[in-house]
Amino acid sequence: MKKLLLLTLVLFPIILSAQEKLQIGVAGLTHGHVGWVLDAHRKGTIEIIGISESNTDLANQLLSDFNISNDLLYPSLKEMLAEINPEAITAFGDTYSHLEVVQQAAPKGIHVMVEKPLAVSMEHALEMEKLAKEHKILLLTNYETSWYPSNHKAKELYESDQIGEIRKVIVRDGHRGPKKIGVNGEFLEWLTDPKLNGGGSLTDFGCYGANLMVWLTNGEKPLAVTAITQQLQPENNPKVEDEATIIVQYPNSQLIIQASWNWPIGRKDMEIYGLTGAIFSDNRNQLRVRMAEGYDGFDETIYDLPELNNPYRDPFLFLTAAVKGEIGIPEFDVYSLENNMMVMEILDAAKESAQTHQTIFLEEK
Repeated sequence: MKKLLLLTLVLFPIILSAQEKLQIGVAGLTHGHVGWVLDAHRKGTIEIIGISESNTDLANQLLSDFNISNDLLYPSLKEMLAEINPEAITAFGDTYSHLEVVQQAAPKGIHVMVEKPLAVSMEHALEMEKLAKEHKILLLTNYETSWYPSNHKAKELYESDQIGEIRKVIVRDGHRGPKKIGVNGEFLEWLTDPKLNGGGSLTDFGCYGANLMVWLTNGEKPLAVTAITQQLQPENNPKVEDEATIIVQYPNSQLIIQASWNWPIGRKDMEIYGLTGAIFSDNRNQLRVRMAEGYDGFDETIYDLPELNNPYRDPFLFLTAAVKGEIGIPEFDVYSLENNMMVMEILDAAKESAQTHQTIFLEEK
């Protein structure tokens, strides 16, 4: 039996006054998602007061595309912060540079939001965490799936004991590969570099599953991590893996992360299996719940979900509300530093496991 719950999607224009807008600096323009923050400025969600980027050709093209003045452009983050004092910095360069952004911003009391993952390694992450805590700044990590209504509904249903205790979670993320989907050259150059990105598909898409599981379990410590990786497109990704499967063992459950640059169709989905039913977060707005009936039967409810309420539907509204103290960030929330430190621990263990062909047991802190 199927039940369809259709919830109307209503979008409201977001217009903030000059006093409400968060003044930000943008560190780097080589990330393929940088259009989000530039468009947020154009729409009036935030106010960009400075941009650092050494690639002048790229910067000029992007600033022209989004009708942003070249007067805001600086050749380096250091030079930018010598001239302006933003409330926050959003990092849209390579992942390796996240550490430098925090090193320069934290002592000045400037909050930082980076694109996922937090860092290229646990070593970088630990230094970033130390600086953030020492200087009392927010250090947030933005994931596209953080503002998926389906994931929030899934957590709500699980926490209301809809399907019983979790036994297995499967998260699948990825696409055909950076080159095949046509990312720009500047993004492709560092995304397929093991130093600048920390790896290939394992870090690029493996972080999503780890982030969601830490959130779902409110920071439960994993016992062990086992991973295998392959390079199935050596012609496109000669330096890094493009296929990764990560198994994360918990005391009473298991997380399986399938991170791939080889999916024929792009995907970001999650399956949560409990003792009495299962939740399928199929995409951003669609979710299914199947309650077990007999051996292989089930009663299915389908949800068509609206966008989340502000500020949770947009990373820059979220950043604004967090910096201005309008919302709190619970421990192990998807954006939180605690969550993403554990994500880095899982990713580092996965990389070690893939290299050594052994299961990596995580020590209790």
